[in-house]
Amino acid sequence: METVRSILGTKGNNVISVGPDATLDEALKVMAEHNVGAVLVIDAKGKMVGIFSERDLARKIIKKGHVVESTKVKEIMTTQILSIQPDTSIPDCMNLMTEKRIRHLPVLWDGKLMGLISIGDVVKALIKAQEAIISEQALEIGQLNNFISGSP
Repeated sequence: METVRSILGTKGNNVISVGPDATLDEALKVMAEHNVGAVLVIDAKGKMVGIFSERDLARKIIKKGHVVESTKVKEIMTTQILSIQPDTSIPDCMNLMTEKRIRHLPVLWDGKLMGLISIGDVVKALIKAQEAIISEQALEIGQLNNFISGSP
């Protein structure tokens, strides 16, 4: 069964991050530059202290009346971060993301940040796995048809 390790093997383990004192404007520029929907928030000691996503912006900034240019990421970031390990199965990731209604999961191994996966990464991996199964089954059906018809 495919695991998160295979996703990281394909996409790499580069993690886009900002500091907690970055402004929302700065974080959004980083997100746009890298075409991502979320950034991890890493403090000066290298510790993951939160995650900031487009969803945080959409839901929290409007409610609290913050100004994008001056509000710090730490004021609205999500601090309750769920994480997974590299050996977590892809279906387990999909279930967790669906159940908790989250789109990004940091990957940790022995407390060390290994990468960040998105719901898009998980869906892509699931589709790839399904395509492999379909291809394998089509080959088996072809072989059975040849056997039944007596073809070589």
